[in-house]
Amino acid sequence: MRPNVKIALLVGLSIVIAAVGFVVMRHRAAMVVPESTGASSAPRGGAPPAERKPQYWYDPMHPAQQFDKPGKSPFMDMQLVPKYAQGGAVDSSAAAPGSIAVDSRVVQNLGIRLAKVEQGNFARVVDTVGLVGVDEHRIEAIQVRQPGWVERLDVRAVGDAVSRGQLLAGVYSPDLLATQQELLIARKSADPLLIEAARRRLALFGLSASQIARIEKTGEVERRVDYYAPFDGYVMELGVRQGAAVQPGATLFELADLSSVWITAEVTEPQAAWLKPGDPAEVEVPALPGERFGAQVDYLYPELTQATRTLKVRVVVKNPRERLRPGMFATAHFQGIPQDHVLTVPSEAVIKTGTRSIIIVADDAAHFRPALVRVGAEHGGRSEILDGLNQGQDVVASGQFLIDSEANIRGAFDNLTGSNESQSDEAKPMTMPMPSMRSPDGRH
Repeated sequence: MRPNVKIALLVGLSIVIAAVGFVVMRHRAAMVVPESTGASSAPRGGAPPAERKPQYWYDPMHPAQQFDKPGKSPFMDMQLVPKYAQGGAVDSSAAAPGSIAVDSRVVQNLGIRLAKVEQGNFARVVDTVGLVGVDEHRIEAIQVRQPGWVERLDVRAVGDAVSRGQLLAGVYSPDLLATQQELLIARKSADPLLIEAARRRLALFGLSASQIARIEKTGEVERRVDYYAPFDGYVMELGVRQGAAVQPGATLFELADLSSVWITAEVTEPQAAWLKPGDPAEVEVPALPGERFGAQVDYLYPELTQATRTLKVRVVVKNPRERLRPGMFATAHFQGIPQDHVLTVPSEAVIKTGTRSIIIVADDAAHFRPALVRVGAEHGGRSEILDGLNQGQDVVASGQFLIDSEANIRGAFDNLTGSNESQSDEAKPMTMPMPSMRSPDGRH
């Protein structure tokens, strides 16, 4: 290559390097904020900047109209927005750390709705399902106490209804017949000890006091022992047939009284801690739409169902007209004792990610920030807040997912760019780091 060409290339390269260096120096100089300028810079000596005061307030939908104090707009039911001397309706220097600034017109267009964190009474309510069953305290078995044969059987099918005092069956027993004859012989001998012993033996065989008195009055033995229904109900189990031989201890009938029934419902482990025996409940069945039956928690079973991790709860329901039948599907509504001084927010304000719960807090009409909360029970469209909020705070009840997405995007950009820039947070309010609301595994 010729010498003059090499010299020309070196001169050209030097000019390019000088131009690039000049541009870089100009850019760095522009990034430095002089101490004597900038609204967010602190004065010399470390004194805090003076609090900015708005010039006036205005309605974003009617910006030409000015107001001298805050309040609600006479045109629309929305808060007035302050206007500051340096322009813009958002004072970024007043923003809390971690907040995101949203223009008031965007707030209006997105339909962002605020709600208060309220404190008051709150009842923990449990809604679950269950099955209607027989009240096992009202089941009675009728058994024979002497060997014999069934000579009469008036009720012959499982499920048949019986009435109190109805004859169910008659059993012939040679031993019972002999004991009745002993009673008559003792009466003829007028020996009170023999009479009393014969009476007791008949009672042990299952005869009632009225049956024994009838034998003594008529002076005649009865061939068989008759068995009667002790209450109104139905036959759950039938143990014999007509003409069958029976032995002592054999069950003739198993009867159930349906004047009250049980409903066995299942609740989750946390909900089980809210209930105790004696708590009121309400029950509904699809077979009787629109009707509710008053009930009461009778018993909480000691063991959980391993497959479903639920606890069985027994509810007693009065059933005077026997419209609730065993096997019916039922829904149960439990309500615990109301608790005082409980913080609540609208349930729609809670963002649940699966590993945590987040609520968007409104510091003012244009600044929003995420808050990690602990949520308790939910009832009537409101959720109990155990930790993370204070009474009177404003939270976003509608449109919070858009703010949440903006916070995640800005947090991701901050993580990519790092914190090596020399510009302060006050000088760049729209790019301040946001707390990430993503779970450790990356899911929202």
